[in-house]
Amino acid sequence: MAINPHFHHTSEQLSEEMVWIEAAKVNPEQFAPLYTKYYKQIFNYVYQRLESKDTAFDITAQVFLKALTNIEKYQFKGVPFASWLYRIAHNEVMQLYRSHKNGRSINADIGDLKFICEENDAPFFEEYLPAIKRLIQELDEADLQMVELRYFEKRAFKEIAEILDITEVSAKVRMHRIIEKLKKALSKLKL
Repeated sequence: MAINPHFHHTSEQLSEEMVWIEAAKVNPEQFAPLYTKYYKQIFNYVYQRLESKDTAFDITAQVFLKALTNIEKYQFKGVPFASWLYRIAHNEVMQLYRSHKNGRSINADIGDLKFICEENDAPFFEEYLPAIKRLIQELDEADLQMVELRYFEKRAFKEIAEILDITEVSAKVRMHRIIEKLKKALSKLKL
């Protein structure tokens, strides 16, 4: 699977980011480079999970406020700072669902859905699209989160593990089980 280079960093980029983080721990005004670098990514992540753009703006603002106020708790774990922001964003979105009983939505295009089939050696036919989308939407929240991170955002398992606070092996095993469940459900379809 081709990993999305937009979400991954060289050791030099990680070092530069650590300089920004350490500066922000001393002076909150130094948080600006991190905000600028990750605002769009975090907003897109949140908006992909919500139907309201205004709500996505509000949640994204809350994510960065929490990150700024808790920056001293941040610990480097070998992945970009964005992983920590994504974990905060995930928690904020889940809190919104719990408090408002909002329905979960996904925004996937044909390329994303086709890629899931191709990556897992499953046949892909255009007429399967509505069924694939429905099957993905019927996944429980944890499984849906895994599919989004791996296939829609093309994240490495190490980064998924960091975002979801699980081990890399657990992330791989969970994804394998999800794909097997989707394959089984898709094989039962009569189109």
